[in-house]
Amino acid sequence: MEEQVIIRSLAALAQTHRLKVFRLLVVAGKEGLTPGAIAEALELPAATLSFHLKELANAGLVSQERMSRNMVYRASFEHMNGLMAYLTENCCQGEACLPVSADSCGC
Repeated sequence: MEEQVIIRSLAALAQTHRLKVFRLLVVAGKEGLTPGAIAEALELPAATLSFHLKELANAGLVSQERMSRNMVYRASFEHMNGLMAYLTENCCQGEACLPVSADSCGC
């Protein structure tokens, strides 16, 4: 993962509402959530939420998909795992903490 992508991702998460939105989408898993469900869960106005979802999408942390009349947002687990791998690649004194084939925390 390129450093500019890492910086853009970390910058997007360095804001309270965006971090809460991202964590909520991680918990929601592959099902994702509609903006209405996110706004209700986090008590955010629709305009505010729209701005934060756009920032998260521009950073590659969330994806969106139109399903019928609704938009569904999902956390980009591949991007999140790449970010985590970059941040931890030198932990454990440079030794691998997870098998090379692992692509997530396994939870």
